[in-house]
Amino acid sequence: MPSYLHFGEDDFLRCRFAVSPLWETQEVARTLKRPDRHGYHAPWLRRIRTAAESLDLTGLWLLMPRRGHSPDWLCPPPVGPAAGFEEELAAVRAADPEAALADTARSLADTPGALDSPRARAWLADPDRMIRELSGVLEEIWHTLLAPDWPRLRALLEADVAFHSRRLAEVGLGGLMPEINRRCGWRAGTLTVASNGEHERHLGGAGLVLMPSVFSWPDVVSGFDPPWQPTLVYPARGIGGLWNDGAARSPEALVRLLGRGRAAVLGALGDPATTSALAHRLGLAPSSVSAHLTVLRDSGLLVSRRYGHQVLYERTPLGMALVSGGPQ
Repeated sequence: MPSYLHFGEDDFLRCRFAVSPLWETQEVARTLKRPDRHGYHAPWLRRIRTAAESLDLTGLWLLMPRRGHSPDWLCPPPVGPAAGFEEELAAVRAADPEAALADTARSLADTPGALDSPRARAWLADPDRMIRELSGVLEEIWHTLLAPDWPRLRALLEADVAFHSRRLAEVGLGGLMPEINRRCGWRAGTLTVASNGEHERHLGGAGLVLMPSVFSWPDVVSGFDPPWQPTLVYPARGIGGLWNDGAARSPEALVRLLGRGRAAVLGALGDPATTSALAHRLGLAPSSVSAHLTVLRDSGLLVSRRYGHQVLYERTPLGMALVSGGPQ
């Protein structure tokens, strides 16, 4: 069923990109529940399996129907472009109990049998307890499963934002939306999204938050009812190589030419990344990675550009050709 977001003149001025660690935390729980999402993340899922099994996610899963409403209060759109997890979680903990109660009841009704479960009945009788318990589960997921890999994930998400921000400047919003995902269509100021739920909203000057996600693949999520800002969540570029070891992809000829460290760094830049993200990904000291990046950039194999307070590195056409073993 399609969703429709209708833009007015002022809405074009209030479109923005954002990255949300809270959203990724919620989507990790959904991914663990849904085997159809496992493909791109299989190496990571194998690595965190024991830690994931130590968490009780059954309550959170009650609020994640395959088709239907998930509570907006549990993961509101981020207020800034790069809010921290603790800042976002504080907003969840400060949710209005009565509004959260109505939002949760709507979601439970979309999950067969959920309303009759003992946990759901306890939540509906005591929404303050519900907010405490669910925010606590999200905090556990973050610290246990996601925080150790967040530098790598954040770098990929920020690279997506940088890329699509450039495309927005080049082709405008109407040209960008079908590029972001094939499920998005644009016609006469209306964004149409082929999704699992039906949603229609006139933005009314609120604009739209565009939010890439690592763990939402293959879904595109549009929604968030007032008072939340309308949001479109879409799969980030480059997740296919997210969990690969860059060093393992370095051809031996490239190793002989550049040395193993520089070949590993160049090979790991399938998508733009920061020094810290590359160091985490490759298991190298940040100082070593920084030195390799400087040499590769000075040799014309990389370019660097600033995104907020961070510097992202990406391959030049020559760098791409060296990694692939042929011309691009």
